[in-house]
Amino acid sequence: MFIEICLFSFVLYEGSVIIEKLREKLKEKTESDAADTPDAKKDAEKLPSLSELETTYQLFIKNKVDPIFGNTRDRQLKSLSSAQNLSEQEKKLNRHLGVACANMGLALVAQIFYPPLLLATLPGIACYLIDRYNDAYQSLVRKRRVGIAALDSVGVTWMVLAGYFFVNPMTIFLAMISRKLLLQTKDCSQKKLIDVFSRHSGSVWVLKDGTETEIPFEQLGPGDIAVVNAGEIIPADGTVEKGTGFVGQQALTGESVPAEKRTGDQVFATTLLLSGSIHIRVEKSGQETAAAKIGEILNRTIAHKTVSESKAEKIVDQFVPPTLGLSGLAYLLVGTRGAVAILFDCIGANMRVIGPLSTLNFLNTASRGGILVKDGHALEKLTEADAYVFDKTGTLTLDQPFVKKIHSLNGLSEDRVLTYAAAAEHRQTHPVAKAILSAARSRNLSLPDPGDRFYEIGYGIRVSLGDQIIRVGSRHFMEAEDIPVPDEIKALERECGARGCSLVMLSADKELAGAIELHPTTRPEAKQVIRRLRQQNIKTYIISGDREAPTRALAQELEIDEWFAETLPGQKSEIVEQLQREGKTVCFVGDGINDSVALKKADVSVSLRGASTAAIDAAQIVLMDENLGGLIRISDMSRKFDKNQKTNLIISLVPNIICTGGVFLLHFGIYAAMIFYYSGLTLGIANSIRSLPEEDLIITDSGMERKNDIG
Repeated sequence: MFIEICLFSFVLYEGSVIIEKLREKLKEKTESDAADTPDAKKDAEKLPSLSELETTYQLFIKNKVDPIFGNTRDRQLKSLSSAQNLSEQEKKLNRHLGVACANMGLALVAQIFYPPLLLATLPGIACYLIDRYNDAYQSLVRKRRVGIAALDSVGVTWMVLAGYFFVNPMTIFLAMISRKLLLQTKDCSQKKLIDVFSRHSGSVWVLKDGTETEIPFEQLGPGDIAVVNAGEIIPADGTVEKGTGFVGQQALTGESVPAEKRTGDQVFATTLLLSGSIHIRVEKSGQETAAAKIGEILNRTIAHKTVSESKAEKIVDQFVPPTLGLSGLAYLLVGTRGAVAILFDCIGANMRVIGPLSTLNFLNTASRGGILVKDGHALEKLTEADAYVFDKTGTLTLDQPFVKKIHSLNGLSEDRVLTYAAAAEHRQTHPVAKAILSAARSRNLSLPDPGDRFYEIGYGIRVSLGDQIIRVGSRHFMEAEDIPVPDEIKALERECGARGCSLVMLSADKELAGAIELHPTTRPEAKQVIRRLRQQNIKTYIISGDREAPTRALAQELEIDEWFAETLPGQKSEIVEQLQREGKTVCFVGDGINDSVALKKADVSVSLRGASTAAIDAAQIVLMDENLGGLIRISDMSRKFDKNQKTNLIISLVPNIICTGGVFLLHFGIYAAMIFYYSGLTLGIANSIRSLPEEDLIITDSGMERKNDIG
């Protein structure tokens, strides 16, 4: 039998070599004939090429077949900012799946109408075996492990030699379906390299000889003067040459408060100019910028990333050596019939199908609940997570600040100060204006209609209300308008800066009338989420690029165990690695470019929809409804998933053990093995696809509420 197996393997190998040579010769001949004969060339152009047929087939699988495994999840994956293409692994699997499907159809037709035609399935079987023998060899050489590919190779080969031509195509088709299911649970699609400039338009305005000129983004270089207006992304690292403005830097630096930039100040690529207009002398552009360096590190991390094995894969692989040993023993004691039966219903074999099927069911349930899990391994690993690390700005806080306190001067009431400010900021769309208008609405203040409106770029706004001139803006704006700022307000501004909040000043005519204190808004659900994690004995951390005072204040407010402030992007990933060295399983939650490397290093990574492209690409889990309550829902779901997989393992093992005993004691053959295999498979599928309760709870600060009850 050993000699027969070796001969059969040799024939398969030589056959593949011959087929490849014939294909190359046919291709050369076709190209030669088409070049020599114009008519033939025209005819050849009419016929689709092999590559075109391949593309059409792959698109059909991607657009028509893959959504069957989870339409909601498929739509969510497509909605993410980074385009995804099929990897070579997926394309290869799709090709083999097509061959297996056709081969099984041929076997069914042959078995019903003309059994000798079953021999026609041999080329399809050979195609499968060539691939599996190669996988088995790679596993043995690279991993020093006898894996499931070796079991497939031996099992299918033995069944061919034993004459089970009808059973083989069915076995191969089921194996391909299991591999397809498994691939659907993994984040193995071939993504484009992360481009930190993906939000930037293809061109930029520069100042040349006093004239603004539009040039391609790629042509921007050191020494150029870039012109950036409100609402635009800063295209390069450099120094402000002219103008003023407020810049949102949270995605890059983690600072919660927009930074006021004036002549001589440093600005960074990928940050957003919220208001104002500035001229920037470019110092670093393109791949030399600070943001691009982070993207470079992240892309190197992706290049070395390996797709993690699921628990189901590990279980099946662990049972391969004992299965091969039992099969060999059965061959010696019972004969070929018993050996083939054990190979067909190998120990843990059903986990190949029901393991990925259960994973996919849970992933689809999560998707319907607004949580995209890109990699099923993250769902498995989440049950082990005992340290949750949060970015501060944009993750635990919202983009829009809130009015904490109103300081009134010169006898004006707080409501009057807020009314003036809201009237001036009416129809403005930046976060500060939204915060002021929201506070006015909450107090039910009626706003007068302002008259002439003048917007001083980067500083503030001046409007006329009746016979008064109202100014709203920064201290620099007030000083530029010759409005004296009292020392106590200057001291208050310094204090606010140290605490991570900001101060907006208001004047009526030529006197300062008040100041509005704005603080970062903590997500309403954050406190309850942290409390639930603490109840599960999970340690919580904040890692922030923001200053110490606001980071410490937020940690105390949310009762977070430890916090790290003023951390650079590289330091974030170092802290994650340090926690891992201490034996912790880390779940990192972040949304900025500066979080992306830490997201990749963590055992489980979570981001929110609307985060930076780099963060979404790096994350394994994306909260599509941008609500941190999803962390608790997916954590609960991971525990249910773990319980479901343990049940699947029992369902898989019991029929295997009975069948193995039957082979040695009752001389079971392959058809008895098929009965036990498909019985276990049916029960396992029923357990894997049973409907789960919809996880439609959102966690708010007041407790648990139904999603439908929240406006």
